[in-house]
Amino acid sequence: MAISTKLMMRQGQALVMTPQLLQAIKLLQFSNLELAAFLHDELERNPLLEAQEGDGGADAADHGSQGAEPSGAEAVEGPQEGDWARQDLAVDSATLSADLGADMSNTFEAEGPAIGERARDDAPDGAGLSATSWTGAAGGGSADGEAPNLEAYIADRQNLHEHLAEQLALACPDPRHRIIGQAIIDAIDDSGYLREDLGEIAARLEADRAEAERILATIQTFDPSGVGARDLAECLAIQLKERDRYDPAMQAFVANLPLVARRDFAQLAKLCGVDDEDIADMAAELRRLEPKPGRAFGGAPIQPLVADVIVRAAADGAWHVELNADALPRVLVNHSYAAQVSAVATGPADKSFISSCLQNANWLTKSLEQRARTILRVASEIVRLQDAFLTHGVEHLRPLNLRTVADAIGMHESTVSRVTSNKYMMTPRGVFELKYFFSASIATTSGAAAHSAEAVRFRIKQMIDRETPDGILSDDAIVERLKASDIEIARRTVAKYRDSLRIPSSVDRRRAKLAQARMTTN
Repeated sequence: MAISTKLMMRQGQALVMTPQLLQAIKLLQFSNLELAAFLHDELERNPLLEAQEGDGGADAADHGSQGAEPSGAEAVEGPQEGDWARQDLAVDSATLSADLGADMSNTFEAEGPAIGERARDDAPDGAGLSATSWTGAAGGGSADGEAPNLEAYIADRQNLHEHLAEQLALACPDPRHRIIGQAIIDAIDDSGYLREDLGEIAARLEADRAEAERILATIQTFDPSGVGARDLAECLAIQLKERDRYDPAMQAFVANLPLVARRDFAQLAKLCGVDDEDIADMAAELRRLEPKPGRAFGGAPIQPLVADVIVRAAADGAWHVELNADALPRVLVNHSYAAQVSAVATGPADKSFISSCLQNANWLTKSLEQRARTILRVASEIVRLQDAFLTHGVEHLRPLNLRTVADAIGMHESTVSRVTSNKYMMTPRGVFELKYFFSASIATTSGAAAHSAEAVRFRIKQMIDRETPDGILSDDAIVERLKASDIEIARRTVAKYRDSLRIPSSVDRRRAKLAQARMTTN
């Protein structure tokens, strides 16, 4: 059989992912913050795009192009009767004495010409000095007439590293020690803990490990108390030493924090050599300490959560679903500017650039509009399917998957998945991520409609919250109660849901409730 090379022509159909289509798909999965950052870059890159400022901005632009017209108080021509702010003010003593009816003989003489007089001297002959110009010269405004910048008087909030650096400059006069100390401070996180190995810091600076330990010990005496610790036990020990409460019993107590977390006070009493009353006092002392010393200085700025969809109850009992206007991007294509630039463009490169910018701008605005419509369609279908949840609560949340929503609105599952990622819905029951409404189904013992996994998780939490010290429920007991409520579930599933809710085991819960009851009695 001979092997040869030949050319063949075939006709077929295939889906080609153009750059514009890839951009539209990417826009779907962006959160409102990511979308804002993306549009900011596009506005800088594309001169034909502009951010819509709102109705007020548009009106201002129109007035700016046609000439500013005075409005309000500025539209009044000439001083009105009784309008002292637009009348000429007298500044010499004789005129003031006559106008005010006051004796000005006992006042201090001016060492130089008054501000108003200086302004009158500089003004043309016959020009009067208005109150506005007089107060502007004597007021707290700047020399050029601009209002003072109030932001310049706002105190800057000091962070943890700056606070420690100021103390380091006072505690370590030696420049070498300050360099090592600053490297240690840089390795302290926002919670106040030293996360980097001290030996690596010393080796990087070619310093002795013992010297770095001494400087760290100095930093651990700084404010806030407990800063610079390498773990929770050291952080608590530093604070207890400052309070003079770090005796041998408390030292053994802090050294066994896992037993403290499990409320195993009987074992702690043996290790510390004290009775139950002393253990309760030591536990109360530990709760008064700060496990995260740097928390008082704050960390990264908290970004407020902005819902993409708002759901309100309508008057007829239905639900009104709308997009949040604050989360919608406002980007327009400036066609008039595009026409002006195209008219003066001469070279083919300039024309090609303008054409490309106009095409990208039009496609971006269409993609944003399509994104908004898709989010609204998906959210409306979710609200329709989860009507019982909005009306009665989490217990009535029904199981839902992406295919159900995709088939109902005629879209692909991947599109629904992208739409529900990083999007939030504000409902009368709170703000939820769109993916919250999608949960697995739990079968029933009677063969009726399945239960949502989120609803079952909520029931488990309710059962555990209603426990008493004498009635702690094991996982098997929870399974039996759920089966009595027509929910077929395995014990390992209950344990998995309990772990996801960060609820300890029945043994740890029993110890915690007994310890709480003992402390309440004492």
